[in-house]
Amino acid sequence: YVGGTKVVKVCGITNPEDATLACTNGANLIGVIFVEKSKRCVTVESGKAIVEAVRAFGERTARLAILTTESRATLPTSPLANLRAKSRRLEETSRQRPLVVGVFQNHPEEFIARMVEECGLDLVQLHGKEGMEAACEGRCGGVPAIRVVDIEMEEDGSSSSGKEGSGGGVVDGILNAITTDPIAILLDTSIRGSKSGGGTGVTFDWSIAEKLQNHGLPVLVAGGLTPINVGDAVKTVRPWGVDVSSGVEASPGRKDKEKVGAFVRGARDAAVEASKGF
Repeated sequence: YVGGTKVVKVCGITNPEDATLACTNGANLIGVIFVEKSKRCVTVESGKAIVEAVRAFGERTARLAILTTESRATLPTSPLANLRAKSRRLEETSRQRPLVVGVFQNHPEEFIARMVEECGLDLVQLHGKEGMEAACEGRCGGVPAIRVVDIEMEEDGSSSSGKEGSGGGVVDGILNAITTDPIAILLDTSIRGSKSGGGTGVTFDWSIAEKLQNHGLPVLVAGGLTPINVGDAVKTVRPWGVDVSSGVEASPGRKDKEKVGAFVRGARDAAVEASKGF
């Protein structure tokens, strides 16, 4: 995959005002978290209000169909080609109208389906140990799912394998594990020995994302991104997408207006610069 950075996701949104702020600054995906242990967990009522705000911004009143009957009929059967095609559909759908992503972690399928229906989520993101096959629409309330793949690191930000910059085994493991179930793959940092899963504020070895994309797999990169380093990530790796949460906050669950704007601008400007020569 050499298409460059197309998608910006702002996660950990807890209120309609921050949702509108992210949309106004050009975010494609608005992430709302339904994981109870998270400081950014939302209620059903808050989730509904955020969805309403995003729909109002995009001048729509209903969920957007990312994959139509026609587009499904033409999807390739190989996982790599399938994910490239579906990522392109997600990119195209969210280009003009932002979408709301519900983030779940080891939740029962019934709970996910209920949140999708009651809040009006456009798609979901699975952040636990559910497995790749769980990221299919039939198990996610009838909407597409982004599958998170954790890249394990030590607390100090070093590779848990002790081989900084290698990542070969991790890359092969991911390529062997992918299926046609998810709509996209998101790489995030996990801390060895921690059970929190995501929201670490720690970056992982970005060369892993670069190698995956060299094999043809577009990925979203999360974990420790900020307005300061997102430009480096985009220019170095040219990931299909970037995802930020704590890196643009004034306090847990509250976004900082200047940081949100700086992050999205930094990602977009770096993407233009990185595309030169391609």
